[in-house]
Formats: sequence, C-alpha cells, structure tokens
Amino acid sequence: MEILLIRHGESEADILNVHEGRADFSLTELGNKQARRLASRVNQAFPPEVIWSSTLKRAKETTSYLVEMMDCTVNYEGDLMEHNNGVFAGVSFEEAAKLSFPQHLHERFPEGESFIEFRMRIESVFSKIVTSSIQNNRIAIVAHGGVINHILQIFLKNPVTKEFWFKTSDTGIHLIEMKEGERLIHFLNDTSHLHSI
Repeated sequence: MEILLIRHGESEADILNVHEGRADFSLTELGNKQARRLASRVNQAFPPEVIWSSTLKRAKETTSYLVEMMDCTVNYEGDLMEHNNGVFAGVSFEEAAKLSFPQHLHERFPEGESFIEFRMRIESVFSKIVTSSIQNNRIAIVAHGGVINHILQIFLKNPVTKEFWFKTSDTGIHLIEMKEGERLIHFLNDTSHLHSI
C-alpha cells in the first residue's frame, strides 16, 4: 500500500507569526492557491482511493481541493490534529517566549499534551488508518508538520527520543509504501507543484 503524506497549505498563522498547534486558522489566499496546485498534481500523478484528513480548518480546506478533483472516500479524523500545545496555541512567538516551555518529553504543555502523548496518539491513529486501509492500493493522509514527522518516525521504527525532524513545507508531499516484509520511501517533501507560484 502506498501512503501519501500531505501537509496543508499556508495558513493565517504563518503570516501572523503565531504558534499554531491546535489554533484553528484557515488557509491564506496563497494557501488556497497552493492547495489547488497540490490537488492537480496528486490527481494526475498518484490519485488515492481514500483520504484521511485532520479536522482542523487548514487541513480540511486543503482536503476539499483534493475531493473536488478526485472520486474518493474521505475520513475526517480528530486524532490527526496537530500537537495540542495548550496555552501556546495562537500566541505570538514574542509572547510565547515569556511562557514556560516543557523541558522533558513527558512534561505536558500547560493545558495541552506532552511530546510523548503526541507520539502515542499518532502511533495509535496511524495503526488504525493502516489497518482500515489494507485493501487499498494508495491512500492519502492530509495533516500537519508535526503529525507527518511522527508518522515518518513511526514508519522508520525510530524511538520517540530521536532528535531529528523531517521538514514538510506547505503542501509538501511524501510518498511511502508498506509491503509485506519491507517499507519503502519513494520521496520526501516534494513541492514541485509550487514552482510556478
């Protein structure tokens, strides 16, 4: 089974310079344009049979462009939401610098979740998605940078303590594949559909 991992387009948080996480911002004008280009590329090159999408606006809006172009099932999944960063959500980077940031993986963000809890949530939902989609040849997961990073770490069977991250740009696409006895990475963070923007 091939799995497309897709990040949403540029959101309003990106131009407001605020922490996003669970803050529920919509796409910008540029973000909508990125999402349209993304949908066209996916439709032409690797259309999925099923899409799993985060329920946050920026992901749902990105998913809507994919659905417009393709005849496929969509499952909206709350556990694909970005890290619950609690009191940091929607706060400017300047103001956030004054707040207490967790120092250890097990420490929760105030009113949020810890990095370990985030990883375990993504472990659980990724297992659910893979198990539910085993009959499909290709699926897509539309989510967020932190979620996609954890899915790739899980796919590679890396421990939660790994101190490197996979970058995913706005509407960046990763293509991975799970076969019996092997896991393949076809490409990471492809944004070639944005070159003319």
